[in-house]
Amino acid sequence: MKIKTVCKTLFLALMSVISLIPFYLMFSMSTFKSEMIFQGNPLIPSNYFTENLKTIFASNFVRSYLNSFIISISAMFFSVLICSMAGYAMNVYQFRLKKVMNMFIMMTMMVPTQIGIIGYMIEMRNFRINNTLLPMIFVWLASGLGAYWMISFFKTSLPLELVESARIDGANEMQIYFQIALPCIRPGILTLALLQFLWSWNSYMYPLVFVNKTENYTIPIFVKSLASAFRTDYGAQLAGLTLATIPVLIIFSFGAKSMIRGLTAGAVKG
Repeated sequence: MKIKTVCKTLFLALMSVISLIPFYLMFSMSTFKSEMIFQGNPLIPSNYFTENLKTIFASNFVRSYLNSFIISISAMFFSVLICSMAGYAMNVYQFRLKKVMNMFIMMTMMVPTQIGIIGYMIEMRNFRINNTLLPMIFVWLASGLGAYWMISFFKTSLPLELVESARIDGANEMQIYFQIALPCIRPGILTLALLQFLWSWNSYMYPLVFVNKTENYTIPIFVKSLASAFRTDYGAQLAGLTLATIPVLIIFSFGAKSMIRGLTAGAVKG
């Protein structure tokens, strides 16, 4: 039994090391001057990291970092709120065309988001908000996957008898939703929040389409802007990516257990 435990531990440790190698290489190469990255040994850090940091901080890095935080946190909060409300309504209330609505939500997950980006861009331009951060936030709010996720969690985690008992006791719908329903699906909420933060933080396509001003750059667009037609500053780009990875690693480290619990919820009965 001990040998089996030791082998399992060694295997997990090996997989962890293999998973961390790309992050280490990214940091190690960010310590090189761009021209020296492909000439030196990337496994051994160099001494050019501070110069690369000066390069990115001399540009629009802080504003881009803040923009990414604003977009990701706003998208995470409002997406979880809207999707959880949709999941609650689809499970608790009885109304006409409920099955059609549920089918429509599932159908939205079959359509690639790239198909609707032109229509979405025209819509944002008609509302005169295409040169702001709002289009990059709004696009994450009506998430078919998030709504379906919340519907599934409410179906398995919220007994309707609990809702009826709360109504009999005099609780209104908002009290039932916030004080009773949401605590029942906490793992699902945390999982969806983490996923939405990661998706919006790493998004490249939507900022590429909607960002026309340097003050609206997000991290992916900023890192791309460090390249010109004549020279690509790989060292500075990798330094920017290293700093951009830190929030993701921190959030995932603190929320990994909740995320795994949410992803595996309902996999085992009893």
